[in-house]
Amino acid sequence: MSEWEIETEIRAYYERGEERERLTRNARGRLEFARMQDLLRRVLPGEGLDVLDVGGATGIHSAWMAADGHKVTLVDPVPSQVEVASRLPGVEAVVGDARDLPCGDSTFDAVLLMGPLYHLTDRAHRVQAVAEARRCARPGAIVAAVTINRVAAWNDYLLFQAGGRDKGFTPDDALRILREGDLRYYEQEMFTTAYLAHPAEVASEFAEAGLGAAVQYAVQGFPGFIPDLEVLIDDERARDHLMEGLRLIETEPSLLGASNHVLTVAQTPA
Repeated sequence: MSEWEIETEIRAYYERGEERERLTRNARGRLEFARMQDLLRRVLPGEGLDVLDVGGATGIHSAWMAADGHKVTLVDPVPSQVEVASRLPGVEAVVGDARDLPCGDSTFDAVLLMGPLYHLTDRAHRVQAVAEARRCARPGAIVAAVTINRVAAWNDYLLFQAGGRDKGFTPDDALRILREGDLRYYEQEMFTTAYLAHPAEVASEFAEAGLGAAVQYAVQGFPGFIPDLEVLIDDERARDHLMEGLRLIETEPSLLGASNHVLTVAQTPA
């Protein structure tokens, strides 16, 4: 049995079930989902892969990867989410922690950390999770992780203020998070305990875990901050233009931090 435990407030947040629709209920979520599908389909190293979806929640990404023909194993620390994911066709779902994965060495062609790194507020724990992902990946496989950028909470604070809402944030809270990255669940209403990173931090954590030469992609890019994003994401021609433009700027170093999320990808030593 793993020695690790998920924080009570994080478990409680996900037990509420609101995250199940986060990537489909509004334009920001739909852009994030579309971009993650697009990015992962391009970085996954082939067809019919053994994929490990760590922190996969109820399986929103596992579902489409299984439908694409991959054999998907989902690991998540919240039993209620695993129970939902276990009903997905082609997905095996088990309870487990990213820092001590219940999987054998060199088992998967791709290991995805789609949420764990931003709920591990201690750097050593994040490095441990990446090292575990590397352990479970075959030689020449990929390890990919999503993180929330440092600017994301401040952007949300500004949007809430402009809209006459505060969501529990104070100006001092927002600036402290921008400086330190430590998002505390009791200071705001919209999320739970999390660490918001600079892209370079994530790359250094990959390197510390033995995964050098990481490539980083801005998921939503700065267009993800547009308040009236529905106008772009829900119109086919505008969405196609938006997606093509994001592909052109997704690895531009000067723009990586100007995105809600970053995807970091590295290949394990062959």
